[in-house]
Amino acid sequence: AVSLGGNMNIKSLVFGLVTGGVLCFQAVAGAETVASSFSLQSNAFTGQEEIPTKFTCEGEDVSPQLSWSGVPPQTKSLVLIVDDPDAPGKTWVHWVLYNIPPTVNELPENINTNNLPRGIEQGKNSWNKTGYGGPCPPRGRHRYFFKLYALNRMLPDLDEPDKNQLEAVMQDAVIDKAVLVGTYRKKSKRFIFF
Repeated sequence: AVSLGGNMNIKSLVFGLVTGGVLCFQAVAGAETVASSFSLQSNAFTGQEEIPTKFTCEGEDVSPQLSWSGVPPQTKSLVLIVDDPDAPGKTWVHWVLYNIPPTVNELPENINTNNLPRGIEQGKNSWNKTGYGGPCPPRGRHRYFFKLYALNRMLPDLDEPDKNQLEAVMQDAVIDKAVLVGTYRKKSKRFIFF
């Protein structure tokens, strides 16, 4: 056993399960560590790979296909947040969706307000708009975190919340999380970050 202080013991410490470039990790205090099977993937890119230009401001700026598996059985809703922690000044938010039904296991490419599955609510990105906005870094290679959260309850209608508002409401309801990370470096200097 590994003692972490107080009454918190982890008998078996698992640092991560990497499947297709996706890191799945769940630590349970006071019990054996469990490697989560909850995972997020895309047919457009794999973990730590470059996101194709099609899904950026230099291309068609459409959302990539996303699918997931291993949703915990107690899940009542899912939340998707896509952001760029390497943006100048602050983390730049590219997409916010919440109250995704646990029966949904995929978002097709180029999904938008008109073809979202029933029940899904949208939040605002850093452009103060709903919907997906693709990578458009001003300089260098940035990382884009596609984060899918499993929640133990549905959230109320939050009237297009931003990321911070949504995270504040959902923080006590998260039971698992899956992350897919893609990268992008701009090919042309004629685009500016916005």
